[in-house]
Amino acid sequence: MPATLFVVATPLGHLGDLSHRAIETLRQVPVVAAEDTRRIRGLLTHLDAHPPQVLSFHAHSPERRQAVLLELLAEGKDVALVTDAGTPGVSDPGPSLVAAARDAGHVIVPIPGPSAVTVALSASGLPADRYLFLGCLPRKGRERERLLQQAADAAWTVVLFESPHRLGALLTDLVSLAGAERVVVVARELTKLHEEFRSGTLGELAPYYEESPPRGEITVVLAGRGDVPEPTLDVVDVTSRAAGLLATGLTRKEVVQRLIAEMGLPRNEAYRIVTALP
Repeated sequence: MPATLFVVATPLGHLGDLSHRAIETLRQVPVVAAEDTRRIRGLLTHLDAHPPQVLSFHAHSPERRQAVLLELLAEGKDVALVTDAGTPGVSDPGPSLVAAARDAGHVIVPIPGPSAVTVALSASGLPADRYLFLGCLPRKGRERERLLQQAADAAWTVVLFESPHRLGALLTDLVSLAGAERVVVVARELTKLHEEFRSGTLGELAPYYEESPPRGEITVVLAGRGDVPEPTLDVVDVTSRAAGLLATGLTRKEVVQRLIAEMGLPRNEAYRIVTALP
């Protein structure tokens, strides 16, 4: 039988949120791949779980570490993949290992549990039937600008992760793009002792967090802009803009990204227009 890669969700903070399946899995697997081995060892000790191997696997792990885990699976050893908190693969390491393990013929078994995204949404009071998750934004640069604009323009609720000392700057940036009256909920230290939800407008919370940076893990839930009709784009104007951007020395790929960010064009349409230019 092929070995199994278990994708195990761990608590955000409250240990009571760890499922019975997760506990049994961590007690039985011979290998645990963890984002931070020191943190997971504390959890394993609490559970009286003693896997023979606990290996680090995080966003900056060398390619060789994934190869080692695949070799262990090939030897018939089950592996449990965990992160510091929440569900692996959701803005955390994991997707590449899962994809590679599946390609190698191994069984992938998710052990569901906590996720900061769904926890924050459930208590935000904002619609969650559809939402856009943008994860952690870059600190600066064009990609940050593009994602901020995408958050401001989204018709649906948007969820973001941010570090506490950059929260005020994030909300201030969103004020200029989404407007001071847009509703936002800041969720802090989810399921932990100092859990807090603060709801208000961007105009209210941006200066508050600029003056009083919070502590702990932060999840931001931004209200969508609602049912705003999409503007009708003139193909001639779009083509002219694309040609102008190309003339500045941008690559075609960069021009496609700019058209998407500036005009809300679908990627395939932007690509079609740019590739048709001489």
